[in-house]
Amino acid sequence: MFIVSITYHTNLSQVEEALQAHLNFLDDNYQAGHFLASGPKVPRTGGIILVNMQSRDELHILLENDPFYREGIAVYEITEFTVTKSAECLKDIVSS
Repeated sequence: MFIVSITYHTNLSQVEEALQAHLNFLDDNYQAGHFLASGPKVPRTGGIILVNMQSRDELHILLENDPFYREGIAVYEITEFTVTKSAECLKDIVSS
């Protein structure tokens, strides 16, 4: 499991220009079962994505397709962790 911390590297007007494409990227990865949760940071300096993938290398490749990454709008910090406890509603997801 991974936490992806996104930090904007540009002004919010450029973020807004690429936002719909970024949201489409998120939707595609929710449908693929890779993303579990996401949202903007408070204050709005970037965002967080909770990712269910087995490989850091595969995650890197996937994130290179994010318009925020491709356009140089944001930088990404990836934290990997091992799930040892979770809410009952997540048991099937995090054990796979």
